[in-house]
Amino acid sequence: MIKVLIYEDNPQLREGLTMLIDGSEGFNVVASYNNCTNIVSELKTWKPDVILMDIDMPAMNGIEGLKKIREINQQVKVLMLTVFDDNSNVFEALKNGANGYLLKKTPPAKLLEYIDDVASGGAPMTSSIATQVLKMFSELPGQTKNEYHLSEREKQVLQLLVNGYSYKMIASEMFIAIDTVRSHIKKIYEKLQVNSKSEAVAKAFKDKLI
Repeated sequence: MIKVLIYEDNPQLREGLTMLIDGSEGFNVVASYNNCTNIVSELKTWKPDVILMDIDMPAMNGIEGLKKIREINQQVKVLMLTVFDDNSNVFEALKNGANGYLLKKTPPAKLLEYIDDVASGGAPMTSSIATQVLKMFSELPGQTKNEYHLSEREKQVLQLLVNGYSYKMIASEMFIAIDTVRSHIKKIYEKLQVNSKSEAVAKAFKDKLI
């Protein structure tokens, strides 16, 4: 059962998301709120697997909420669900540890698929956002000489992460156990000095590691 916590200030959308997710097999909405000002205590109370986070909310926006989450928890998966598809919001969300970035026009069935994917270690993005991200990072100046001493196996895992593969999919593709995948990813994070998949993908593009 994937436990989902929702932050969305539009009451109709919040109720619609709750009904959709809670009414689908394998998902449970533990709580939903119209702002994230108390996100630290709510995170500790509900212990969700996945957080659906709007960006434009009163009192504290979703990017600030994301920063608060990452100060105390690196494991919980955070999916930004927003109307904003501009570069600055996308970049800020990924830089601060978002695990995925979806637009609110995402079809319901696809949204459930994305939540399941991110819970399994994937990094789902609406296709138009993914295109932006690829373009954005390809234009950043890279440190091409710094290879971070990644092994060929680690580079292969990193490439699959960039391709949006979940841990389970990487294990299947490389014919290795999921624990082995986790071990490789832990070493990649240590070598790249990052704390999340989105940061690793960003650095892979920026420094042309793949």
